[in-house]
Amino acid sequence: MAGERKRCKWAGTNELFFDYHDREWGVPEHDDRRLFEMLNLEGAQAGLSWATILRKREGYRRAFANFDAAKVARFSAAKREALMQNEGIVRNRAKIEAVVANARAFLAVRDELGSFDAFVWGLVEGAPLRGPGNRKAVAASEAMSKALRARGFKFVGPTICYAFMQATGMVNDHERGCFAAPR
Repeated sequence: MAGERKRCKWAGTNELFFDYHDREWGVPEHDDRRLFEMLNLEGAQAGLSWATILRKREGYRRAFANFDAAKVARFSAAKREALMQNEGIVRNRAKIEAVVANARAFLAVRDELGSFDAFVWGLVEGAPLRGPGNRKAVAASEAMSKALRARGFKFVGPTICYAFMQATGMVNDHERGCFAAPR
């Protein structure tokens, strides 16, 4: 049974976290659309619990065109205003506007470098960093935050970038004893 696996303490006994912990968190992700999704979900989580965002994840996918950055970048002011009434997402104007700004910045990075994947994974030299407590990972999250902000991304402070790196496998912070911990 899924609940019998030894997991990181943060997954606790909350079944909502089991699949996310077991199949996504700490697993290297290289798909640009999924990277765009996770960057924005981590930004949406700022000041809230991750459980709140996981419960609303499908709502976010519906609201933001399944995180198709080209579509999101074209969201009109009226579309963004309508999202303020969407109960399927966190209705915070700054966070909604950030997703649209991030889509535009994401497309610019992709146009310049060929992929967003190459950009963010380049900050960890293309390989997952092992944690927890890896100072190089903390430095990489600070560098990522600075580089993203310089390119116009929003809600990408160092803490959000570190969480994004964990979520997309750039950092593997599974705890010792967890079945997914680095060996």
